[in-house]
Amino acid sequence: MKKFLILLSFLSVYIPVFSQEEIPESDTLRKDALNVFMDASDYIKREIPFINYVRDRKVADVYIITAYESAGSGGSVTTFFIVGQGEYKGMADTLKCNISPDDTYDMRRAKEAKTLKLGLMRYVAKTPLARYLDINFTQSLSETVSTDKWNNWVYSVSLHAYANAQKTYNYGYIYGYMSANRITEQSKFQSSAGMDFQSDKNKYQDTTYISKFKNYYGEISYVKSLGDHWSLGGKSYIQSSSYSNYDFSVKIAPGIEYDFFPYSESTRRILTLTYYTGVEINDYTEETTRLKMKETIAFQSLTASFRYIQKWGSLYTSLDWSNYFFDWSFNNLRLYTSASLRIVKGLSFNIYGSASLIHDQISLPIGDASLEDILLRRKMQATDYQYYTSVGFTYTFGSIYNNAVNPRMEN
Repeated sequence: MKKFLILLSFLSVYIPVFSQEEIPESDTLRKDALNVFMDASDYIKREIPFINYVRDRKVADVYIITAYESAGSGGSVTTFFIVGQGEYKGMADTLKCNISPDDTYDMRRAKEAKTLKLGLMRYVAKTPLARYLDINFTQSLSETVSTDKWNNWVYSVSLHAYANAQKTYNYGYIYGYMSANRITEQSKFQSSAGMDFQSDKNKYQDTTYISKFKNYYGEISYVKSLGDHWSLGGKSYIQSSSYSNYDFSVKIAPGIEYDFFPYSESTRRILTLTYYTGVEINDYTEETTRLKMKETIAFQSLTASFRYIQKWGSLYTSLDWSNYFFDWSFNNLRLYTSASLRIVKGLSFNIYGSASLIHDQISLPIGDASLEDILLRRKMQATDYQYYTSVGFTYTFGSIYNNAVNPRMEN
């Protein structure tokens, strides 16, 4: 008992000491650092330690919005929108970071951190920390710029195979894909072809169930810029699909698009109307519910899409309508939405999903699919609708400062 009381006395003395971290007296500049509101990774916090990462936008001197877009090279472009508040009000910058398709994850985050550092300089220059910053240029410049021997063409080829088996079950698939794209500010040409083959084999008692799925496709699209708001182009799509009952199908459609905002603002906001009309030539594997084995039919589609990125979050939604001219009752209406909204301090709302009203299953075959094809979803089934959704809330509270990074003993 005496030893137990001595142990309690020891813990009562030392636990308070260990439960609080010592604050270095030398860290007197932290209170004068720039307060920045952004979604920052641990890497960013380590690479840019001379600012305070705050969780409340209202107390921030600067807030940063990050947007990501795919690039014609097969890589991507990360855009940082830096906006000042309070004494920094009226100061704003937009910086772009080009990510090569050959860049590793480490190279990508290093480029993004470097871009952010450059963008924050004129804001940090107004703080007492500015006198501790140094700027260096580390690369010599050539007098000429080398030409692109590929002329903006980007090619990609991939092939994947997978197998999984046990005594009463085996599954395998092969997936292949290739593309050739050329994207410039004035035009965009994209082409791709691929195949997907899957096979399931299940043994139950004395019965063996086999189900296979195959899909081959190719697509080509071309878009020409017609100023800040208009685009003109066309697309074609070829496929052979055991799921959709297409032995062979080809679609050819010219189209036009109007953006209510200039395309140059697409990283922050875009509101477009896109219209396509064309013909579809189908050769079915099985006779359809409309008693067709072959047919050529005309169709049209109209899509309205909207994307908006602001300090309170981001929103993207699109509404798509399509129908066949031979009978307008064969139509499809689809709504897609994704949003991330900051409601109040620390509370955010996230949602994404899609809902469709489906009345255009012209390739639906007569007769019933086998049980294994239904259970494994190897054959298309008749339906009037389809949807999926995800909704969630996130609430964070506590200290508004989160500068520290401590990766010790992470699982």
